[in-house]
Amino acid sequence: MPGTDTYLCLRAFVDELVRCGLRDACTSPGSRSTPLALTFAWDSRLRSTSHIDERSGSFFGLGLAKATGIPPALVCTSGTAAANYAPAVHEAFEARVPLLVLTADRPPELRAIGAGQTIDQLGLYGRAAKWFFEVDEFPASPARVRWLRQLACRAFWTAVDGRPGPVHLNFAFREPLVPDDEAGVPDVEVVGGREGGRPWLSRPPVPRVPDVDLFGDLVRQAGSASRPVVVAGRSERDPRLGAALAAFCDKAGVPLLADPLSGARRGPAAVAHYDALLRSPEFASSVAPDLVVRVGDLPTSKPLRAWLAASPAPQVVFDAESAWQDPDGSVGTIIAANPRATFEELTSRLRKRRERSWLERWHAADRAAAGAIASAMGPELNEPRIAAELGSRLPDEATMIVASSMPVRDVETFFPARPASFRVLSNRGANGIDGTVSTAFGVAAVARGPVVLLIGDVALAHDVGGLLAATRLGLKLVIVLIDNDGGGIFEFLPAAGQGAAYVDHIATPHGLDFSHAAALYGLGWERAADVESFRGALDRAVAAERSTIIRVRTDRAENVELHRRVWESVRSTT
Repeated sequence: MPGTDTYLCLRAFVDELVRCGLRDACTSPGSRSTPLALTFAWDSRLRSTSHIDERSGSFFGLGLAKATGIPPALVCTSGTAAANYAPAVHEAFEARVPLLVLTADRPPELRAIGAGQTIDQLGLYGRAAKWFFEVDEFPASPARVRWLRQLACRAFWTAVDGRPGPVHLNFAFREPLVPDDEAGVPDVEVVGGREGGRPWLSRPPVPRVPDVDLFGDLVRQAGSASRPVVVAGRSERDPRLGAALAAFCDKAGVPLLADPLSGARRGPAAVAHYDALLRSPEFASSVAPDLVVRVGDLPTSKPLRAWLAASPAPQVVFDAESAWQDPDGSVGTIIAANPRATFEELTSRLRKRRERSWLERWHAADRAAAGAIASAMGPELNEPRIAAELGSRLPDEATMIVASSMPVRDVETFFPARPASFRVLSNRGANGIDGTVSTAFGVAAVARGPVVLLIGDVALAHDVGGLLAATRLGLKLVIVLIDNDGGGIFEFLPAAGQGAAYVDHIATPHGLDFSHAAALYGLGWERAADVESFRGALDRAVAAERSTIIRVRTDRAENVELHRRVWESVRSTT
């Protein structure tokens, strides 16, 4: 019975994914995907969330994977439904986030022949998928079921092994798409799984213990360098890495230039305002390093990247997957070792650095920059102040998601260094604004503490449908909306002087009143016009039972002038 056979086979496939560690499935409505969607929904061991829009659903899954490191299953029907997964798939590939993308498709005899809801789905995501495989129709024979169990393991382990990323399986289903018997799928296993809940194919993690000789070289380099720096970029998969970097830099007396997305802007060695400081050519040249150790992706800060590119100092990069994060050709060594294990071992081997004048030089400049920034910002509520307030007020157990464009840049420039750091996540693989709201709700589905999204109005409008997760899935998210009626980051670019064409086609003012979106999707709504009202609104939203949007109105042109005043004020202090 072909309908029943399909479900018996898929039951074994899903069972095997669960045995490997799958926790979540994100489904979207459709006919051809019925066998997949129902099989996942019927498995009580999984959390299956339903998403009307495939783009929102895929970014929700991306948020789940960012927060947990475990790939969710994305399940959609055929045609453009699968194409709507593409932005999240590309983001996942660039950001090294594991996903299992399971698309339903028409069988071969219905392709390229005018059948409805049919596009070419073979290799749909190109090289953004780590692995693509087409799964054809299957009789529920023992041999076939064993193969499907093996296939499930291969897909899961491929997504998480080595450089994590998306795996795409395309399932060709023929009708009937429901079980043949009205009683449903028989409660039988054609081929049961391994004993003790083990996966059909186990893949113990490969140990990433750095070479003993490597430790000696690193200790000697760190010990002989008089002006070393550690640069920490986005690194989301190991929440404990930031603390390990902070402990090493404190013990070694090394300045720690850490993007908040690294989790390392914490502790006594952290330098918070390097982005503003390095905009001064005089300061940048005066603090030229003689050794650069980098961990994670390239930082967001353009001045920091330019400073690193111009430095002749040896640059050592830690990257467990040996990814090439070096557009300027500055890196001399890439070390494929676990960064946290390496720095914990280095910390245990280093003696306390007696002479800390190099670190204190950075700290003195950082303190002066903090004062200059506070003076230039003034008492008003503005975009830099919002970033600074969030950086200082959110509790350690919070998770913050930051939209690309201006919010992520303001977070890097204006976040303070803290004794401990809450987690900061952002879609900075492909650096797009697509799906930011949905990513944040995916994080909110698994985070233990409060989850706050800092987002601009264009990014919110781009994914406004993602707000449906608040009530449909019963999720709590605090959304801090910077509303400057357009793309504020473009005001910093030369195109801003190109008159009406610039305004209409690049700045793209929209005139939207987002209170209507809050009402439509059942979210709370707050307005904040000054610092005290923002603090009050933030405290109420964090304590509330439902999701809330806090809207802060700003002006694009005034924001550019404020940033320039801040940079000039900092430069005058260095």
